[in-house]
Amino acid sequence: MKFRVERDVLSEAVAWVVRGLSNRPPVPVLAGVLLTADEEGTLTLSAYDYEVSATVTVEAEVTEGGQVLVLGRLLADIARNLPDRPVDVATEGAKVQLTCGSSRFALIQMPVSDYPQLPAQVEPDGTIEGDVFTQAVHQVSIAADRGDTLPILTGVRVEIDGEKVTMLATDRYRLAMRELTWNPRSSDASHVTLIPARTLSETAKSLGASASVGVAFGDAARGDGLVGFEAGRRRSTTRLLDGEYPKVTSIFPTSVDSVAVVDTQALVEAVRRVALVAERNTPVRLRFSEDQVAIEAGTGDDAQGSEAVEATLTGPEIEIAFNPQFLLDGLGVLNAPFARLSFTQPSRPAVLSGQAEVDGESDESYRYVLMPVRTS
Repeated sequence: MKFRVERDVLSEAVAWVVRGLSNRPPVPVLAGVLLTADEEGTLTLSAYDYEVSATVTVEAEVTEGGQVLVLGRLLADIARNLPDRPVDVATEGAKVQLTCGSSRFALIQMPVSDYPQLPAQVEPDGTIEGDVFTQAVHQVSIAADRGDTLPILTGVRVEIDGEKVTMLATDRYRLAMRELTWNPRSSDASHVTLIPARTLSETAKSLGASASVGVAFGDAARGDGLVGFEAGRRRSTTRLLDGEYPKVTSIFPTSVDSVAVVDTQALVEAVRRVALVAERNTPVRLRFSEDQVAIEAGTGDDAQGSEAVEATLTGPEIEIAFNPQFLLDGLGVLNAPFARLSFTQPSRPAVLSGQAEVDGESDESYRYVLMPVRTS
């Protein structure tokens, strides 16, 4: 195998495929990146750990086609630090020689025959606009469980019904749901999958800059327990979580007694300041009245903080307490000038959504449910 590729092209491609590699793979070859040079002028880099696969194809001047497997993170470190010159790569015995200007490296070849077969590429069942996909995943994944007590809650539930996509995640203390549209290949598309939130977030960040992201829920992907994503010449697959996701949408209140509208950024800054005195696992208290919300933390002999922010309230006054970080998480992904908080009573879940104007309509495409914290 022998080829030449631009330094920036190689560095970016390797960095993308190795992002999911484990520092302690179960078998040594899973720490490798598979390089496949095609004499038609392309270089394909692949990484796979049985859970997540990543493949990218770039342009290269290929003199001799072939396939080699080398340590992925080592190659990424080398490529990132090479001088700004074309990179020549060639196999020589049991080594892979890499030359860039006066820089020369010899990498050990790993056994290609021991490398697992990559998941088959499946034609996308539809596409989602890249920026919409990235935003939706970010808004929902913040509510996924980060522990391993209930693995099923570490995922994002994605339901496809024709052109409608519903993403949902919860850790039992809050729930995030985002509804959006996509462009399905079939108008009667119907799928329900549970995707690991961490992997989905990383995929959205790495692919979302593209104009559109293709998603494959087809028979081949579903039969292997995988979901596939692609954008341009980048492709990835992710193994799905098994199990029945709890029917958590019943958490959404069926009625609303009070609705408050607050400037999002002003509320974020006030909560962040007041929460400085809140000890671990202690809440901030929000007291909504006709024209303001008073935010307080700390009681008795503890450090205390308070601040008031302008707000409009429709309905009875209410005082409610939340985990400050959970509240800030929801406010941080609203992507709206105003935050709308809907309440029934202090002991019941509250719903956070976005609003473009202080007296406008709420954007119900994203809803974030917060469980209140009991206070003495």
